[in-house]
Amino acid sequence: MPRGATVRFDVESSFEVLDLIQVVTDHLGRQVGLDEESLHSVGVAVRESVINAIKHGNRHDEGKRVHLEYTVLAGEHPPGLAVRVRDEGAGFDPDTLPDCLSPENLLKCSGRGIFLIRSFMDELVLQRAPEGGMEVRMVKRVEHQRA
Repeated sequence: MPRGATVRFDVESSFEVLDLIQVVTDHLGRQVGLDEESLHSVGVAVRESVINAIKHGNRHDEGKRVHLEYTVLAGEHPPGLAVRVRDEGAGFDPDTLPDCLSPENLLKCSGRGIFLIRSFMDELVLQRAPEGGMEVRMVKRVEHQRA
């Protein structure tokens, strides 16, 4: 894909779209030169973002869409892949998210998605989208191997 190329698509708020999104994410990650470990990291981060958009943002309302945008950062050093995931929900204040590592939250079965995304990606921004809803913007850079 050429530098700055962007792929956009919208999907329904259904977990059935996750496999399709994984295929697209893997393909585009390989195109920019991500290694297998980075591909896995991006796949988990995008999957968590989409799950959050469906579950928390759109509240499983299949009438609402999840919007994805992948941009190739080939002209930058190091190159990478930028991904934007946006829901059509009411949004939230990211500063109010509970700390999933605090003792009272360690045994809870949810609440680790943003933590995982932050851990796996090189850049992360959570904000209300100008179009409405909440958006996650994340970037994964290609790690250059030393000779």
